[in-house]
Amino acid sequence: MTLSSVVFIFIVLLCCSSQIQNVASAADYREALTKSLLYFEGQRSGKLPPNQRLKWRGDSGLQDGHDAGINLVGGYYDAGDNLKLGFPLAFTITMLSWSTIEFKDQLSQQNELQNALNAIKWGTDYLMKAHPQPDVLYGEVGDPNTDHSCWQRPEDMTTPRGSLRIDDQHPGSDLAAETAAALAAASIAFRSVNKKYASSMLLHATQLFDFANNHQGMYSDSITPAKQIYSSSGYKDELLWAAAWLQRATKMQKYLDYLGGAGDTGGVRTVFSWDDKYVGAHVLAAKLVLDGEVGASGIWAQYKSQAEEYICSCAQKSNQNTDKTAGGLLWFLPWNNNQYVATATFVMSVYSNYLSSKGASLQCSAGNVTPDDLTSLVRSQVDYILGSNPKGISYMVGYGPNFPQQIHHRGASIVSININHNPVSCQGGFQEWFYKNAPNPNVLEGAVVSPDRNDNYEDSRNNYQLAEPATVTLAPLVGVLAHLA
Repeated sequence: MTLSSVVFIFIVLLCCSSQIQNVASAADYREALTKSLLYFEGQRSGKLPPNQRLKWRGDSGLQDGHDAGINLVGGYYDAGDNLKLGFPLAFTITMLSWSTIEFKDQLSQQNELQNALNAIKWGTDYLMKAHPQPDVLYGEVGDPNTDHSCWQRPEDMTTPRGSLRIDDQHPGSDLAAETAAALAAASIAFRSVNKKYASSMLLHATQLFDFANNHQGMYSDSITPAKQIYSSSGYKDELLWAAAWLQRATKMQKYLDYLGGAGDTGGVRTVFSWDDKYVGAHVLAAKLVLDGEVGASGIWAQYKSQAEEYICSCAQKSNQNTDKTAGGLLWFLPWNNNQYVATATFVMSVYSNYLSSKGASLQCSAGNVTPDDLTSLVRSQVDYILGSNPKGISYMVGYGPNFPQQIHHRGASIVSININHNPVSCQGGFQEWFYKNAPNPNVLEGAVVSPDRNDNYEDSRNNYQLAEPATVTLAPLVGVLAHLA
């Protein structure tokens, strides 16, 4: 064999090896994407459909709304408890919808588009039922105190399921506007597959925006138990965010005028979350600038520069960079940090696409950041979550050989009702299941938990600050994983 033949064979093997690694990498993101959408089926409340894939769950909350003479069956349990909370739920649906709008083609290629639409619709069906009149919106089912003092499967709940609402006398601009954003975004996602359903959602969205704007106030002042769990820091961000989504959904001048006349754009933010939507509004407004739909000066320039400053800080190219753990994970806040990593990586994924479509890059104070740079950073963060971290643990449940076994989640931690029909009592659940030092009997596929500031993780049900997965974390990750897959 000649030297040139050997070199040729070596090059071929090298190329094949590289392709195999790329395929393996893509397959991992595909698997994670599938699991991220499976997770939402584990969080379902109400009457489960025949195509339910997580078989350890059963019907639950079938009397929700009964106390108020309204049907509030359905929707999602918020996290590891059995509460239905409209504020984080609406943000979840907005982000699931945004994921589906931006990465529709990728979701379709991975045969996950229908699952994404199903996940959205399970939430939007509920949100529209919770809005029976223009100025009435139900924002909570269940009581945090009694719910948290019990450890029961959702199928066994014996705790009070009171229905709490906002109305014109008890306003909640943040809750109403976030719900408007969710339904406006979802209407775009559904426009090409179910025009009638999309139109219905848009009608609710326009009414809810007017309700939020005309009767201003914080929802946690009207639904006071919410202060214990999802207390709002203000509602100006939700009004901007809802206006941005309604502008995108309707192209109506009134919403563009609202954004353009806002005066206060919120300034540069350090997080994008269920409570702080300014970054989302900034990014949507920046897209209007990039697309030439508005001018690149005045308040529109502010929106764009504030969106980009947040991204630059995540990319470590700013005067005030986002912290990172020693292991390389972006670090925002100690409670479920991965929820903020999820929204940050989503924003970077979306903005990377916006810039690519214009052949542009980001001009940060510490240097240029290309779309490829953003995608590389996104990949590094997702790889950390999926196991490339100092602990060698996947923070996505059910993904990889080593993942948390004792997440703080009632349904996952108690034997399935389909295996053992005997009801689990309020306190009996603690004695028999919560304190049991053994893996959860049910795997909540796709649930994502978080390490601490030092890249450590304690696999314990008692570790609710880090080990309790929430819907707000997974909704943006659906889009990120579709982008990477």
